[in-house]
Amino acid sequence: MRRSPLGRQARAPHGVPPLARLRVGRKLLLLVLLPVTGMLVFTAFSSVAQWREARTLRDFHTGAGVSFAATEVTDAVARERLAAVKARLRPAPGAPAERTAAERTTDRALERAVARAASWSGSDIAGDLDALGRQLHSLRAQTGTGSLTAPDIAEQYGNVEDALLDHVTALESGRPTRASGRAADAHLALLRAIEAAEREQAEVAALLAGPAGRPTGAGRWPALETAQLDAFRENTSADLRTALYVIQFQDPGRAVRRVRDLLATARPESDRWPSYGRWLADSGARLDALRGIQDRAARALDTTAGHDRREAQARTVRDLTASLAVLALVTFLALALSRSITRPLGQVSAGARALSYGDLSYDIRYAGRDELGEVADTFRELRVTTERLAAEIRAMNAAIDHNHLEHRADEASFEGTWRQLLGGMNDTMASFAAAQGRRETAEQELAGIFNLSLDLICVSGVDGYFRRVNPAFERTLGHPRETILATPFIEFVHEDDRDTTRAALARLASGVEVAEFENRYLRADGTECWLQWSARPVLEQGLVYATARDVTESRRTAREQAALRRVATLVARGAPPAEVFARVAEEVGNLLDTTAAVLRQEPDGSRTVLGTVLGVPEELAQTTREERRQAGHRAIEEVTRTGRAAHVGHAVGAPIVVDDRLWGFVLAASPLDVLPAGTESRLADFTELVATAIANADSRAQLAASRARVVAAGDASRRRIERDLHDGVQQRLVALQLDLRLAETLVTDPSSELAEQMAHVGKGLDDAFQDLLQVARGIHPAILSKGGLGPALRSLARRSAVPVALDLRLPAARLPEQLEVAAYYVTSECLTNAAKHAHARVVEVTAQVRDDVLELTVRDDGVGGADPGRGSGLIGLIDRVEATGGKLAVGSPPGEGTTVDVRLPLAGPRRTGDRPGRTPGSRPGGGA
Repeated sequence: MRRSPLGRQARAPHGVPPLARLRVGRKLLLLVLLPVTGMLVFTAFSSVAQWREARTLRDFHTGAGVSFAATEVTDAVARERLAAVKARLRPAPGAPAERTAAERTTDRALERAVARAASWSGSDIAGDLDALGRQLHSLRAQTGTGSLTAPDIAEQYGNVEDALLDHVTALESGRPTRASGRAADAHLALLRAIEAAEREQAEVAALLAGPAGRPTGAGRWPALETAQLDAFRENTSADLRTALYVIQFQDPGRAVRRVRDLLATARPESDRWPSYGRWLADSGARLDALRGIQDRAARALDTTAGHDRREAQARTVRDLTASLAVLALVTFLALALSRSITRPLGQVSAGARALSYGDLSYDIRYAGRDELGEVADTFRELRVTTERLAAEIRAMNAAIDHNHLEHRADEASFEGTWRQLLGGMNDTMASFAAAQGRRETAEQELAGIFNLSLDLICVSGVDGYFRRVNPAFERTLGHPRETILATPFIEFVHEDDRDTTRAALARLASGVEVAEFENRYLRADGTECWLQWSARPVLEQGLVYATARDVTESRRTAREQAALRRVATLVARGAPPAEVFARVAEEVGNLLDTTAAVLRQEPDGSRTVLGTVLGVPEELAQTTREERRQAGHRAIEEVTRTGRAAHVGHAVGAPIVVDDRLWGFVLAASPLDVLPAGTESRLADFTELVATAIANADSRAQLAASRARVVAAGDASRRRIERDLHDGVQQRLVALQLDLRLAETLVTDPSSELAEQMAHVGKGLDDAFQDLLQVARGIHPAILSKGGLGPALRSLARRSAVPVALDLRLPAARLPEQLEVAAYYVTSECLTNAAKHAHARVVEVTAQVRDDVLELTVRDDGVGGADPGRGSGLIGLIDRVEATGGKLAVGSPPGEGTTVDVRLPLAGPRRTGDRPGRTPGSRPGGGA
């Protein structure tokens, strides 16, 4: 029940402090909103602005220091450039030493600049300087080889100088104040003026070092230097302007101006040119003086930036001190006001804390007339109500503990929110009773799924033991449930997989889920099985929930299919049978973890080992050699008897059938264990691939032999026709010519009509003889048979309608006739095509023997576009070359000429009867 306000006033003590009569909102407004908030905002904005200004000045000062270090690098690079140009223009005994010293000075300056750039927090100046160092090393290497002229050297070093000056410009571009900005502009302008003067020095030195009659012309560097010096004068102090004026009118400065005037004159007098050494001395003295001014400008910039930085820091300290003093005064006033609030609030908070802890005996003594006094009275009423509510909650908890889910709280004795709260508790009790029934039903269903699942389901602890496993564990591993739960599960893991399993457990312990993790478990009979795991940790319970699937069979199938694909790829590529046999033995041995061999059945009953692999340690292979021989012998006898794959104890065998005949066998033998059932069917797939490889090899051999026979028959026909023409028609034409010459001697009047007619017939016989001779040479040139390939190619070149460039590097000994004929006809056909179709201007023919291979290349500069696939004469050439075991490649892009490359092995093509070596009388299974 609520007490009246009059009752509260009657209990309130007399003499209430004045501040206690104010409302809390007014106190907070006076205490916080007016003074503290305004001061904090003012102080924050002022501090941020001053901090930014100070940081900007600090960054500018730091950047200026880094730029000074980079400036030292520019001076060192300029001196190195001058030394390199002097060494290139007029090498002297001391030039290399001077250049080396300049390079070392540059490297030291660059190292100091890189170390100084480490303090810069802006762009990666250190990395850029390191890159410039590598560029300098590359330039030094080129200069050392003498491949660069003096202007090129000056230009390359100038690029490095420009990059360094760009970095200096970027570092000094902050300009936080007007004074710092003017000092930075003056420093940069003088740096670029010095760089222009240095480039002018190198350029004029190159002109003066040249021959007599020096070229003239005004360079671009004086104008650039003048512009930069004008910018320097506008931004620097009067002292530095005076110093610059003095340098300009000293002797070195006047000497440099005289040279500039000569360069600007169209026809300068030759006797007025300075010497090479004089120019370097004058320009060098002037540059040293300019560098002295540059050092003073750098010091002025550093002094200005430091002064601005110190002033900003002093302002920041002064303003911050004043702000803190005002803020301290405001805080003191706020504390005085808050004291009247903190005491009653402390009593109320202590009472609320005691109530939250369940201590209902705490009493608040504060009784002011403000909102806190009302809170204290409300708290006293709340304590009584809370005691009653706590009693109802205790009764509800007792009912739940004793499983009296029908208990309900007495909500009729409360009002308002308390009544609603107890009504909600009664509803919660009813819902809890219904959920309890559903949970029991769900647990029964889950237990059914857990026990009937074909996959392995478990719950394990982080201590390495299974807490719960389903029956699938017993079926898969063969161990009883009690053994699985009592043994650390790492003991069931294969030794080779324990490290990876521990790593997976470590990831689970760190809260990371593991999916599709595979390892090997050992069954009770000692065999292995592959399990694929998916696990999720519950760290707050210290448990891991996991499922596993037996993937042993799928992994075995995948390995087998991969091995078959590798062998099939080898067969499809047309690999030699010996390579296929060796690969089949290797894949079978690796797949079955046994010894394996591929054997060929010979007509006399013996067997030849074509490919073998041990697959076991050598010492074990030696001790079990006889047992494997016997097992292989029994397997071969069974395969021969049945014509099918057979499994006999420790060995399995499968027949290789080619053209419906037993060609050979594939054997696998285990030295210790009996091979599992079904192994023989796995070998059958390999035997089919072996049979395919053998059939492909026979087809290719027959095709090569047929092509060789056709080419040989054509060459024989050509030789026969050429011989018939030479021995028959040519001889008859020669006899007729002799008879005609004899008849001409009998004519008394050489001017008679008969004499003219006989002379005309004689000329016709000569032309016919020459035409017949050309035809005979085209059919089969005699010079090829007598002199060899070199003279024959030279004869072709002389008779060609297109100029031919020969490059023949052939051995003195004759090459095989078949190769010489093929090379001759390829060259002849290419020369004919170059003249008739390619419209070439020149043909290059190259022939050499390298690594027992005749390499022939015919290249023309014609129209290109030759395509063997369109039925040209190149098809016959390809057939002829491949008949000798060689390869012919044609490259003919349109408009880029045609190139024909031919490779002819001196050993010729492999004979169709060539097979791997045979071991007569070898025993069955001997290779296994």
